[in-house]
Amino acid sequence: MNPTPALSSLQNSNPLLAILWAGLTCGTMDITAALVVYGYFGRPPMRLLQGIAAGVLGSRSFQGGLPTALLGLFCHFFIAFSAATVYLTASRWIPFLLEHAVISGALYGVAVYFFMNRIVVPLSGAIKYPFSLQMMAIGVVIHIFCVGLPIALVVRRCSMQ
Repeated sequence: MNPTPALSSLQNSNPLLAILWAGLTCGTMDITAALVVYGYFGRPPMRLLQGIAAGVLGSRSFQGGLPTALLGLFCHFFIAFSAATVYLTASRWIPFLLEHAVISGALYGVAVYFFMNRIVVPLSGAIKYPFSLQMMAIGVVIHIFCVGLPIALVVRRCSMQ
């Protein structure tokens, strides 16, 4: 694909619509996958969402009931919209991200996973769990298919209209 038409179509696109759809799609797919995986390991949904809120509140989030679970859900979607915003912004300067959305999205999913787990979580109040290769592999796969690819494909679709 010639970058010139891609760049000119970006001028006609609606970036807020792209961020909205990419963030909603990513956030919904990612939290659904997390709930399925955590459910498989016997963890209840409220505990997962409170665990996300623990990034802000620390361990006291687990005593907060539904309000802290809702805070966790809000934080989760805030992160999803932020990831979509970063990808869309980068795609304005790097046409490759739109031209090769599948490979870019897969790599972006991996990058988001490691950014979250090696930078954000350690700096937050979230509970630190010991390293597990199995959970890392599951997390990377989820981030490829439920974070990076949806964001890249939605941003490409919205940018090429």
